[in-house]
Amino acid sequence: MSEDKIKIKGENDGLMLAFPADMSFAEIMEELGKKLESGSGFFLRGTLVYVPRDRFPKEELHELQELFRTHGLICRQERPLPAMPIVPERPPAERKPPRRKEASPAGAAEQPELRQMLVIDKTLRGGQEVETEGSVIVFGNVNPGAQITAGGSVDIRGTCRGVVHAGAAGDSTAFIIADHLMPTQIRIANYVARSPDEPEDSGKAERAYVKDGQIVIEPIER
Repeated sequence: MSEDKIKIKGENDGLMLAFPADMSFAEIMEELGKKLESGSGFFLRGTLVYVPRDRFPKEELHELQELFRTHGLICRQERPLPAMPIVPERPPAERKPPRRKEASPAGAAEQPELRQMLVIDKTLRGGQEVETEGSVIVFGNVNPGAQITAGGSVDIRGTCRGVVHAGAAGDSTAFIIADHLMPTQIRIANYVARSPDEPEDSGKAERAYVKDGQIVIEPIER
């Protein structure tokens, strides 16, 4: 009998044996007996030996274990594979369809204020221009001759005396806020307004927005 009929594979904690499917139990015992008697280098005393699970009936497995035990080895069945959790497949009716992007109402398809916020931590002086696709917040004044063009809204934490264009890409929901709103000109989308010649000081911040087809300015609480 050829010695390579029984395959031996090293495991982390011992040896794994594999046998041909057509090899009888008597042949297995004879072959293993020869190997064990010959003092094969694989079968050192104290070695843990695994045999295929469910290959041998209980009586044959016991006989194998006794053979190895008499030579100082420990014989066990191959360890079972870890159980994989079974996730029941949902019936077709319960499967959720892939989510689709819902169409936004007209004029609210994309809120530019959510795109980005440009922060300017200084006063804009005459001749300075700021242009962005998103919204703008200025911690300072916007002096006469300065200009802001924003795709979103504009918040000025100071006095606005320059030119401010909010919603420049056509967003009429954009707005302009300033602590003191006294602009040379303000625009929201395609709507244009100028500050009155003698603006009243309400003592509050003001917001400009589009209402009923025109720009309205009203006082607000910060």
